[in-house]
Amino acid sequence: MDMETTPGSAASIPARTAAIEARGLRKVYRASGNEPEKEALKGIDLTIPRGSIFGLLGPNGAGKSTFINTLAGLVTKTEGEVDVWGFDIDKNPRQARASIGVVPQELNLDPFFTPGEVLELQAGLYGVPKRERRTDEILRAIGLADKKDAYARTLSGGMRRRLLVGKAMVHAPPIIVLDEPTAGVDIELRQQLWAYVKDLNARGVTIVLTTHYLEEAESLCDEIAIINHGEVVACEPTPRLVARLDRKALRVTPEDDLTQVPAALSTLDARIMPGGVLEIGYKPSQQNVADLLERVSQAGVKIRDLSIEEGHLEDVFLEITRASNAA
Repeated sequence: MDMETTPGSAASIPARTAAIEARGLRKVYRASGNEPEKEALKGIDLTIPRGSIFGLLGPNGAGKSTFINTLAGLVTKTEGEVDVWGFDIDKNPRQARASIGVVPQELNLDPFFTPGEVLELQAGLYGVPKRERRTDEILRAIGLADKKDAYARTLSGGMRRRLLVGKAMVHAPPIIVLDEPTAGVDIELRQQLWAYVKDLNARGVTIVLTTHYLEEAESLCDEIAIINHGEVVACEPTPRLVARLDRKALRVTPEDDLTQVPAALSTLDARIMPGGVLEIGYKPSQQNVADLLERVSQAGVKIRDLSIEEGHLEDVFLEITRASNAA
């Protein structure tokens, strides 16, 4: 992918160092018809560092889309302050909007426009002069150069998704927000998209990602915030967040296949996995591997191989959101 990016070219860069900063951000949707009043964002404080790939996770209805739409100027906040690339969204709305490109979940493209026309129109909406437009470069970068003059209605779902990424890039924003970008996308295209996202980030573009594919967030994101019921319930570097889960699993491959857990290990959190592997769940804060291996040996199990399975972001996510739901 040979496209050049110039992060921050959409606007001069102020002194602040955060890509996005929210302070006391609230959004209340008024009661309408049979719908009661809803507080979608409950005083969110969140700082997203420049140059990072930042994950924004949470269950459906948690407030992620409201937060993103507030950044993009599509939702009017009720209270609080928000800076986008150092620009206050109330005091400098045009500069703030010029500093961010949002790739929405919905495939909202006019079926009678071609990819080339879509990008040219979007560039015009952002006031990009014709001599500075990079339509052909962007189309090459997103793998749609050969579809420049095809109607959008003829594109596959994956191609339309890539075209939305291209739309978000026409004004060279220093921040790209990807809202569930791989929903309904096949594995090959997902890998291509993430390779391109990493390439953008390597050039200095800040990436904000929402996704339901937790393994993607774990492998891609430097830092992750979890939102639930309109509140930030966790925000930490990804390795530290995963480490918060006080649970690992010892997997023992025995010399002789096991069909059931030995009686001497029945008091442990043990089970037999496919292939006769013995898995023992444990909390590192309360138990150590040496003691577990001693008990396995005393149970008469001869060990051929062993491994330790670390906790995963999905487990942390479920644990944190369940705790916040119960609060």
